[in-house]
Amino acid sequence: MTSVPAVGATTSITATDALNRAKEMTQRAAGNGIEMRPDGPSFGERLKDSLDNVAEAQGDAAKLVRDFEMGTETDLTKVMVAQQVSSLGFQLTLNVRNKALSAYKDIMNMPV
Repeated sequence: MTSVPAVGATTSITATDALNRAKEMTQRAAGNGIEMRPDGPSFGERLKDSLDNVAEAQGDAAKLVRDFEMGTETDLTKVMVAQQVSSLGFQLTLNVRNKALSAYKDIMNMPV
């Protein structure tokens, strides 16, 4: 069992410590019956799929707006919902990017 440092105490974490901790957590998860699925899609594949879905939603919304302006689409509610879905997807993507960038900056500023 690892001890928790006192409040205000400074600790130094090395890359080896972080890797050992990650291995320990993986072993605990496997021992607790949590299924590990290394055969599933990778993080990069999931991220690419998510970005593709957001781009598709934006394209669909733009097409519906264009169709509404041309008079071929008459359901304003459908157009507005598509725009909101597109906007929410973009905002989520932007927030994920900001969090990833912030985490990268935090890691780069860690003392080694």
